[in-house]
Amino acid sequence: MSRVFTALGDEHRQRILLTFEPGERLNVGQIANVSTLSRSAVSHHLKILREAGVLQSHKEGKEVFFWVNKTFLQETLRNVLDYVESNS
Repeated sequence: MSRVFTALGDEHRQRILLTFEPGERLNVGQIANVSTLSRSAVSHHLKILREAGVLQSHKEGKEVFFWVNKTFLQETLRNVLDYVESNS
């Protein structure tokens, strides 16, 4: 859970996450094209998001496509809400 919040605590990673439309899969180039960050900076942030479980990825040929791990995020945020509600 702490890795998720650490990953989401960065403004650039928040913007990258908001780039994805529901169900959309994007590669580094597509994200870099709509970002103010360099391709290498985008790759770095995507790696952090993927390692935290926020994004999933799949390599197709030479490209790696990323998508939001919606189920994992919902479960993580639900656990936080459950904790807050049980301690109120």
